[in-house]
Amino acid sequence: MTLSPRAGRWQQRPFFATLRRALGLASVAVMAASLPLAHAAWPEKPVRLVVPYGPGGSSDVIARLLASEMGKILGQAVVVDNKAGASGIIAMQEVARAAPDGYNVVLGHVGTLAVNPAMFAKLPYREEDFAPVALLAKVPMVFAVGAKVPAQNLAEFVALAKARPGKLNYGSAGNGSAGHLAFEMLKVTAGIDVTHVPYKGTGAQLNDLLAGNTDAAAAGPPGFVAQAKAGKIRIIASGSPQRLAALPNTPTVAELGYPGFDSSQWFGILAPARTPPDVVARLHDAAVKALNVPAVRARLEDEGSTASPMGPTEFAGFIKAERERWGTVVRKAGLRAE
Repeated sequence: MTLSPRAGRWQQRPFFATLRRALGLASVAVMAASLPLAHAAWPEKPVRLVVPYGPGGSSDVIARLLASEMGKILGQAVVVDNKAGASGIIAMQEVARAAPDGYNVVLGHVGTLAVNPAMFAKLPYREEDFAPVALLAKVPMVFAVGAKVPAQNLAEFVALAKARPGKLNYGSAGNGSAGHLAFEMLKVTAGIDVTHVPYKGTGAQLNDLLAGNTDAAAAGPPGFVAQAKAGKIRIIASGSPQRLAALPNTPTVAELGYPGFDSSQWFGILAPARTPPDVVARLHDAAVKALNVPAVRARLEDEGSTASPMGPTEFAGFIKAERERWGTVVRKAGLRAE
């Protein structure tokens, strides 16, 4: 039906103008009601914290320590889910593809965020796939040898490796892991040839070092310090700029004739890209509050870790800088994904 000019004039009267505005507002209200409001009351269910490595290593220790306290702060459990394998790629890819609702987050790591991009020609995840939440802690690497290895300190290990080029081996938590890169940095710096043996996580790596199946290893202090104190392995140096409070009698690599050596690793939380800013803010707030719990700080120090909280923007800049630093190490060592 075609309206007459007279009908058009009716629609311009105040009553019809008011009616049109009311109908327009009603449409907006219906559209708004259809939008997802899950984050308004977030979290309404447990949050899954995916760890790219297996149980027993620094990643697992830090994740479980923080998850317990974050759960208390958020009012919902934070559940640690270990997804080891493929240099952390499996876990990173899974969270990158998860719904951006804050219920699936990942423990980012120097290996997955700074090393993998230099090691692999193509990755199934990109920096843009994530929303940085918070840097949590920095963990200096330690260098250890098995109890049967005839080297009491770093100088003796270097001498042994030079006397047996390619004959000694070392384990790491996997290709591209912090331990892998730390030992490769040591090899380049000290001019030694030691064969790499990758594992799926620090726990498996440590087990073979204890069993004598590997000669040496590089890893974060958690797990290794206790075994060293029990006399089952020997920590011959730390890769930190300063000595560790947990190992005051263990010299740094820099002290032992290699100035400037620094092989610290780090951990932080990331959510899928497009996660609502208010959810990211709540996750960040919970992580920082958990780090400030005295018992958490004490436990981190006991394990050789240092709480190093950063906000989302600062953490994003830190990741970019670390990607450049470790990319240089990868190129100098001539590393490629195996």
